[in-house]
Amino acid sequence: MPTEAWQRGPLPDVDPLLMPVAHSFVQVKEDLDRLAAGVSEDQLWQRPNGAASIGFHIRHIGGSTDRLLTYARGDVLTPEQIAAARAEGEPTGSLRALVSEAHAALDRALAQVRATSTDTILTERLIGRAKLPSTTLGLLVHAAEHATRHAGQATTTAIVLGCVKS
Repeated sequence: MPTEAWQRGPLPDVDPLLMPVAHSFVQVKEDLDRLAAGVSEDQLWQRPNGAASIGFHIRHIGGSTDRLLTYARGDVLTPEQIAAARAEGEPTGSLRALVSEAHAALDRALAQVRATSTDTILTERLIGRAKLPSTTLGLLVHAAEHATRHAGQATTTAIVLGCVKS
């Protein structure tokens, strides 16, 4: 098993206070690549015992990361982001396309982490129509742990389907 991202040292141009967030995004990209190597197109949208499909988890990683980082910038979701969220469970798209889209979202997330000044990490940010309170740092950390959680769930579904070994 390869050394995990957080064990390989600092990433270039990432503030040390935000390094764990960046390491998590890098690790999710690598986990998705490993997962994709063992999943077939036939298995991508299967829902064993009603569990969410591998395809949903991969698509959700990209979409939820994008949405959470929108809030971290102090912006509101666009109608396109809201529509995309509603369609995340639709069994459309190839494995290659879904992984590519997730990678692109994670690359944008890494760029945003690199551009985030630590002077702004405690800035209040509001989430959704309910305007739930958070901070820039709270949203960055949640985006990283949320992506990690769904990569793990996709991997567990793949193990249940016999696509990959645990």
